[in-house]
Amino acid sequence: MGKDGFKKLDKKSKEKEDMDDLKKELDMDWHRITWDELCTRLETSTETGLSDEKYKEVFEREGPNRLTPPKTTPEWIKFCKQLFGGFSTLLWIGAILCFFAYGIQSSKYVDPAEDNLYLGAVLTFVVVVTGIFAYYQEAKSAAIMDSFKKMVPQTATVIRGGETSVVDAELITIGDLIEVKGGDKLPADIRIVTCSGFKVDNSSLTGESEPQSRGTECTDNNPIETKNLAFFSTNAVEGACRAVVISCGDNTVMGRIASLASSLGSDQTPIAIEIEHFIHIVSGVAVFLGVTFFILAFILGYEPIEAVVFLIGIIVANVPEGLLATVTVCLTLTAKRMAKKNCLVKNLEAVETLGSTSTICSDKTGTLTQNRMTVAHVWYDEKILKGDTVPGKKDREFDIKDPTCAALVRIATLCNRAIFLTGQQDKEILMKDCQGDASESALLKAVEIAWKDQGTTTEDVRKNHKKVIEIPFNSTNKYQVSVHEMPDQDQHLLVMKGAPERILDRCSSILLNGEVIDMPADSEYRAKFNAAYMELGGMGERVLGFCHSFLDAKEYPKGYAFDNEDVNFPLEGLTFVGLMAMIDPPRANVPEAVAKCKSAGIKVIMVTGDHPITAAAIAKNVGIISEDSNTVDDIAKDMGIPVEEVDPNKVNAAVVHGSKLKEMNAEDLDILLENHEEIVFARTSPQQKLIIVEAFQRAGQIVAVTGDGVNDSPALKKADIGIAMGIAGSDVSKEAADMILLDDNFASIVTGVEEGRLIFDNLKKSIAYTLTSNIPEISPFLFFIVLSIPLPLGTVTILFIDLGTDLWPAISLAYEKAESDIMMRQPRDPQKDRLVNERLISVSYGQIGMIQASAGFFVYFVIMAENGFKPSRLIGLRKDWDNLANEAVEDSYGQEWSYADRKILEYTCHSAFFVSIVIVQWADVIICKTRKLSVFTQGMNNWVLNTGILFETALAAFMCYTPGLDKALRVYPLRFWWWLPALPFSLTIWLYDEGRRYLLRKYPGGWVEKETYY
Repeated sequence: MGKDGFKKLDKKSKEKEDMDDLKKELDMDWHRITWDELCTRLETSTETGLSDEKYKEVFEREGPNRLTPPKTTPEWIKFCKQLFGGFSTLLWIGAILCFFAYGIQSSKYVDPAEDNLYLGAVLTFVVVVTGIFAYYQEAKSAAIMDSFKKMVPQTATVIRGGETSVVDAELITIGDLIEVKGGDKLPADIRIVTCSGFKVDNSSLTGESEPQSRGTECTDNNPIETKNLAFFSTNAVEGACRAVVISCGDNTVMGRIASLASSLGSDQTPIAIEIEHFIHIVSGVAVFLGVTFFILAFILGYEPIEAVVFLIGIIVANVPEGLLATVTVCLTLTAKRMAKKNCLVKNLEAVETLGSTSTICSDKTGTLTQNRMTVAHVWYDEKILKGDTVPGKKDREFDIKDPTCAALVRIATLCNRAIFLTGQQDKEILMKDCQGDASESALLKAVEIAWKDQGTTTEDVRKNHKKVIEIPFNSTNKYQVSVHEMPDQDQHLLVMKGAPERILDRCSSILLNGEVIDMPADSEYRAKFNAAYMELGGMGERVLGFCHSFLDAKEYPKGYAFDNEDVNFPLEGLTFVGLMAMIDPPRANVPEAVAKCKSAGIKVIMVTGDHPITAAAIAKNVGIISEDSNTVDDIAKDMGIPVEEVDPNKVNAAVVHGSKLKEMNAEDLDILLENHEEIVFARTSPQQKLIIVEAFQRAGQIVAVTGDGVNDSPALKKADIGIAMGIAGSDVSKEAADMILLDDNFASIVTGVEEGRLIFDNLKKSIAYTLTSNIPEISPFLFFIVLSIPLPLGTVTILFIDLGTDLWPAISLAYEKAESDIMMRQPRDPQKDRLVNERLISVSYGQIGMIQASAGFFVYFVIMAENGFKPSRLIGLRKDWDNLANEAVEDSYGQEWSYADRKILEYTCHSAFFVSIVIVQWADVIICKTRKLSVFTQGMNNWVLNTGILFETALAAFMCYTPGLDKALRVYPLRFWWWLPALPFSLTIWLYDEGRRYLLRKYPGGWVEKETYY
């Protein structure tokens, strides 16, 4: 107990408490309290700001206004992780045991064999080189990450003691009075004192693509939703304001999110778990074999030191030396392939995680959509018509030749402040950048396309209709008006746009088929207007109404002094023309990508800060909510009953509002995820996004999360794979993610999933191929101990196989194309579908490996017999054979062999055994190309593999026939016919496995599949 009577919290409990506190929704009252109370609390003034003395006191207490940078891992630790982590551990143990065995032999023999010394040195070299390579790959990605960071020094205009000055944003503190104008980045969380036309871009915080207008009144209890607060690091789009700073640095909303992201630990990646599982299997097999034969050596009468050397030898022989290099190179190749397809992988292991993904939680704005407002529909002459939303594709149904359409396009051109930026002549109109807010830019592009049909441009139309006066849009009136001179006429044209119902209320006539008619007294036209407005709004589109009026030339002649303060021109009795509806449209290839995900058994969930109606509309548009799925709102609407009366568990699609999510506990959320296949979360906060990810992980899902804002960073960090946006993404989100989409496109994720699944399949094939040769490598050693025969295969030749002839073919399997079903099958179950399972070990070791070992022994016995040593003579011969003093060992025919001659014959057998393994590995690499399909279906189009077969054969020939290698590496030349005995075994392997895979295809789910499909 502490002296204050409270229990002292240990470090872990404290961290958990801080974490839980960060996960809670924002709870503050700065937006609700009166100005008097706020100024009293902060000891400031809304007129003069903090006094200089007070500022110094507060700044000393609060510290600089900046985010605490996340803890970074030192480079040397990153390097050590590559050098000693995962698979490398196994090789280090092997190397240490080799040096230990060499030490034992050195202490016993005057001239010990140096095989173990070589092996230990080679293993150390392999681990170090592979570690440096993997570290270099990840460091390269980190360098690309650093290039994303834009360190722009930021300043702020502050009023202290009534004096205005521009200071470094880090020097601002709580209670400061600051001024912000359009184009500024907000330096802290603020409460607005006064403002005019002030709008902020909250997209990095809430995901809303539309700028949000701010005011001085509290409009919502939720601090994120209220209009009188604005937040650190969001952008001021237009207007200006004066405000009091209420939070700085880590205590800002963004600061809390960044702290939450940096305090989340990363779990092991699926591939790391698989490699660990594989190490356990290989170690288990090695230790079991080692101990068994260690005991056997004792029983057979070997000395303890020899038995220990055997034990170490068997354990080391089980270590697949080349596999670490193979896995690293395979992952690197896939990472490079993914980078070409716009997926930059920061962490090599994340390559495979994407393939294991079973749920994708995707942001909406910019990922599923184009992050570019576009006019999707127009309504005039009582009909809804489509607009162009996809660059280069003509979907437009409205025609400027229609007189009503011409009037609508003219209003949208003139009552619009947006302009195109210069120097974009070569760009498609929809892709051009504009100066102005998102809605006005969308209108500008739509009308530019329409005027192009007439052979003119928006700029020319505006020049011909000179603007005389304007009343900008404001949130009270909800309209924008401007008056223009008509070309070649002494008359003015008034144009107005705004909220559709407000615009219609100001009209007394309508333009229908080019003719002005009085507004019908009955409500038929209004009913059609409402139906169109509801239909477009229901599609998640932002709808604006347009009207105009030709002002009386006598009353408002040219040169008339229009006044926008004390309005002296008509704003009612106008002519209603039509509606234009805008949306941030889905990216063209997203629906196909979502469909691919669904066929691959991957759930796609939308998690956005945007409005539920817009979110649901986009979700239906891209197929996240299927055409035949209904939400509770759809059913309530169809049946004409209140939403509350619909049983939410009877529908398979759900649109969940953030406020509803707030009321749910973990159990409620788990039930929601279990009962609904298609889910859209709208109006979610960053903390809620994190809670959603954790809920899916509780359900055993492997979760990928996409995001671009700072608000997404906690969820990106917590996810099994976080995917940030390369173009629109904030630095914080890129820092938290494992992968970056260079083109911000959801469809690139699906490409990544395909690559991830492919690398998992191909790694299985590489491992199956590599492990197979373990049996012909270990068995000579076991026969050497048990049958006491001369050693059929030496340590040096084992290294030639593992790090020479096997390496290229094993890596070439990473280039193997997908078997046809790769995106039609369910995501792998991490508990059942392991990278290395009992079936893979059974096929590699127990079946193919045995045939390969037989080939090697057959060649060994053939060469020995040709030289006079029949198999029966070899058994029990080891002691005499290896005795340096014995210069007269007799063969089966009574010929005497000196020690030097015996060793030449033994090393020739090593070479032949090595060549036989190369020959049977031809068949092995061909059968490992597919796990189910016939090689005739898959084809032999992988030229890296085909070249690999030629390479390993050429390398084997080079080793055998290069002069001098017999002395240096003890590899001796072979007669041509000694290459041939292994060929029938190679053919047997291919025929056997073709037959096995035929049975797999013919009897799916049968005994052969259960026992041998890895």
